[in-house]
Amino acid sequence: MEIITDQRFRRTIKYLRAFLIIGSIGLALALLLYIGILLYAKILGPPPLAVPQSTLYYADDGAIIGESHSGQKRYWVPLEEISPELVKATLAIEDRSFYDHHGFDYKRIAGAALADLKAMAKVQGASTISQQYARNLFLEHEKTWKRKLLEAFYTIRIEMSYTKNEILEGYLNTIYYGEGAYGIQAASQFYFGKNAADISLPEAAMLAGIPKGPSIYSPLASMEKAKERQELILNLMVQDRIITEAKAKAAASARLDIKGEHSNSVVKIAPYFQDAVKNALKSVLKLDERTIELGGLRVFTTLNTKQQELAEKNIARLIAKDSEIQAGLVAMNPKTGHVKAMVGGRNYEESPFNRATQAIRHPGSTMKPLLYYTAIEQGFTPSTTMRSELTTFRFNDQKEDYTPHNYNNLYADKEITMAQALALSDNVYAVKTHLFLGEEALVDTVKRFGITTKMKAVPSLALGTSGVRVIEMANAYSHFANGGKKVDPIFITRVENHQGEVIYEHKAKDEPALKPEAAFVTTHLMTGMFDRRLNGYTAVTGNSMVNKISRIYAGKSGSTNTDNWMVGFTPQLVTAVWTGYDQGKPIEMVAEKGYAKNIWIHFMEDALKGEPVQSFKAPKGTVSVYINPENGKLATEDCPVQRLTYYVAGTEPTEYCTEHIMDEKHDHKKSKKKKKIKMPWYKKLFDW
Repeated sequence: MEIITDQRFRRTIKYLRAFLIIGSIGLALALLLYIGILLYAKILGPPPLAVPQSTLYYADDGAIIGESHSGQKRYWVPLEEISPELVKATLAIEDRSFYDHHGFDYKRIAGAALADLKAMAKVQGASTISQQYARNLFLEHEKTWKRKLLEAFYTIRIEMSYTKNEILEGYLNTIYYGEGAYGIQAASQFYFGKNAADISLPEAAMLAGIPKGPSIYSPLASMEKAKERQELILNLMVQDRIITEAKAKAAASARLDIKGEHSNSVVKIAPYFQDAVKNALKSVLKLDERTIELGGLRVFTTLNTKQQELAEKNIARLIAKDSEIQAGLVAMNPKTGHVKAMVGGRNYEESPFNRATQAIRHPGSTMKPLLYYTAIEQGFTPSTTMRSELTTFRFNDQKEDYTPHNYNNLYADKEITMAQALALSDNVYAVKTHLFLGEEALVDTVKRFGITTKMKAVPSLALGTSGVRVIEMANAYSHFANGGKKVDPIFITRVENHQGEVIYEHKAKDEPALKPEAAFVTTHLMTGMFDRRLNGYTAVTGNSMVNKISRIYAGKSGSTNTDNWMVGFTPQLVTAVWTGYDQGKPIEMVAEKGYAKNIWIHFMEDALKGEPVQSFKAPKGTVSVYINPENGKLATEDCPVQRLTYYVAGTEPTEYCTEHIMDEKHDHKKSKKKKKIKMPWYKKLFDW
């Protein structure tokens, strides 16, 4: 009997020893495997935490004007910009020991396993926030062992590479809250119309309960179940001594105002402008399409929503609804180059082709101010005279004869000044000036004004026969409005990535492009189109707008058989308007020929309403004198019409007008017979 007992004892010891050896080997292998996994995770480095996020576009006042996304609303916010109550409520329901474990809550895993064993079904989850974050970032939500193992591996990598706050921030910004809202910012805006930073305790407890099952616990799906889960979370917060019972009861009974709409689901504002912004992101920042659409960027643009609305409204109101005429408009701040409004067509849904930035059309007489600036640089003055008459130009270098025509074939048939030639848009004067300077002179000048489309050095270039874009003309005239400084169209002031880091910021450059005195003299010449004192063989080209203006404008209209333009400015705002048919069909109806001017003046008056009236300031190197507009000579008291005109210092006229001396002598005799009327002092003061 003792022998049998001894044998059994020895056999037990043998099995125990074998078990210990095998166990030790297994434990060592498991330890080696674990160390190997850790080393492998370390070698791989931190996993990328980037997820698709909505890119937001902002106007100049910070209002959101649009967004790009793939149907998923995602907006990243830093942890410090998330309500503390929201963070605490999430930790209470999802992972109470988040800051104590290293990715896995073994006590919770054991408890969940026991609960599942008792119920013989999957009844309790044990995933930590780190595990859920790993699953959301890298894995599908399939329930397989492979997915579980990969989830554990990604959890280890995340915990090794990032701080707890970084993990929590990432989790809160990626978890799904239902209704297309990914992340706490999108959810806060959708359910309560608030930013995540402004969420209250009752709202936080309800939001924290949604990710468990958005189709079940969303207040829009079932307010009853949402309230039950809210109370559960509040009770857990009481147990963890985060809040008092009194606060929990008050929060549970608080009335919640559920919005149920995405705050950024606005109709796309200024769609042509936003397309131009995206093109700028590609060309200036060299960003790819995916980054632009899903990179979670915050793009701060130059758009003025009020001016944009006015531009669209005036185009829609002033062009007949049954007309096939198209329109392009660009409004810019001439000092900064910031594009404030852009219309690329009458209906973006029907045609996204941007006529403001893509279409190349003949600018007509809007090219003349650039020509006359060139002439003033080379010694011409507003008083320089040439004969306005039907003229055929013949050339010795095998060029064909060229005969430019004035509008309606009207000519002065006498000498006229540059000031009057520009105000009346005399084509013969312009071609003569162009040929006198040399055809290449204007080509070179155009480049200084920021126009990049190629120009043909031909006699007709003076009349705008080489195509340009609307935005180029707005930019060119900005050089006049800002006193001759270099300027380029700017759509974007700043770009931030999804973490709020500034990746681009526009920095203005102070570079001269034109001679300030010549630019100002040309600007003053352009005010002439609105001054009836320059009427001659025909009315000034801005005659139809004179009664509608409330401030000093400078500008130039232009027309060809197929294009109508109006480009003009104040010191605060430059606007270029083009109207015409896409197919280049001739514009024949009188009403359609007036669309460009009509849109321009109504937009400018509306956009500048309430703004201070600013005049153009004469720089050093200029002088002003009163002249007789008919001949450009110094005006005397005898001249019936006098106009203050600016010149580059040293080029002003010195000869006085003598044409009205005889008329004055005759009138002087008559005036002696008139009885002198005594004027009261206050009337004298008023006149003074």
